[in-house]
Amino acid sequence: MADEQPKPTVSIVIPCYNEEESFSQLRTALKDLTRKLASRYETEIVLVDDGSRDETWARIQHFAAADNHVRGIALSRNFGHQVALTCGYDMAAGDAVVSMDADLQDPPEVVLEMVKKWEEGADIVYGVRSQRAGETSLKLLTAALFYRLFHALGRSQAPLDCGDFRLMSRRALEALRRMREQHRYVRGMVGWLGFQTAVVEYERQARVAGQTKYSYCRMLAFALDGLVSFSSFPLRCSYIFAFAFSLLVLLYLLYSLIAHVLFHAELVKGWTSLLLTTTIFGFLNLLSLGLIGEYIGRIYDEIKGRPLYLIKDLAVPPAPAKPPQPPAGPPQAPAAPPRTGRPAGQ
Repeated sequence: MADEQPKPTVSIVIPCYNEEESFSQLRTALKDLTRKLASRYETEIVLVDDGSRDETWARIQHFAAADNHVRGIALSRNFGHQVALTCGYDMAAGDAVVSMDADLQDPPEVVLEMVKKWEEGADIVYGVRSQRAGETSLKLLTAALFYRLFHALGRSQAPLDCGDFRLMSRRALEALRRMREQHRYVRGMVGWLGFQTAVVEYERQARVAGQTKYSYCRMLAFALDGLVSFSSFPLRCSYIFAFAFSLLVLLYLLYSLIAHVLFHAELVKGWTSLLLTTTIFGFLNLLSLGLIGEYIGRIYDEIKGRPLYLIKDLAVPPAPAKPPQPPAGPPQAPAAPPRTGRPAGQ
């Protein structure tokens, strides 16, 4: 009888930060997903604790001790969601790797549709949000504007309205792991890879518990990382603005000259136009210096060559007990004691 082929493995990577309140629901959902995949796939669950200040790491340790599908990684401090996600990608061993958030806004049952697309040949399967429940109108508006601006300016082919809920094949993941830049916008990096892609649309749910960890300031910094990492357009804005405002000043001077020569208008010696011009060009100078400094700061971070993250602790399933080993052969008879005295016949 021919040996059965081993099942392919699907890894599920989940960064966690202060998710104590929602962890029990997450654990239940992951166990249910594992059961649904069990007929055709082995499942590996990689939970990355990104320096949580609550009992998240203790919950992960307990989960790993009770379920041999689960591996936990505790980072030495809070490195940020994108770096924690990168750590999970580095540790995942599956043939396909799914990333999702711990708050269950990304429904785990959608993973089954992603796996089906992967079976059909897609290397990257994006989860695209058709609706987003439980979020404010301001966040929805700013997110929509950012994704469209990034799509217009960046060099990434990721679909609009996709987040970090995706499936990647092993070869796509290995290509992503070669990109080790410090300021990471992973969804843009994945879009840069290419490969054969597919899309699964889903309705994003409200958080099952707790609060979002992304304040508006963190979202602004995240958006800046995305734009600066994938486009040099912000640098070009300085001379675009300079040219536009210089043109306005020249038109104003031309208007003043025509009015004075043809209509004998008096040239009013006021401070308004001078003050306006000085203010605009001063603002443009400071804006340009700030943009240049932003890019130089990123160059500085890259050349330092620091590791993306540091691991403080690991939680792995307990090793199965080894069965007692049978003896290597039949027991040997004890050696005869040495004979003493004079040999017989002498």
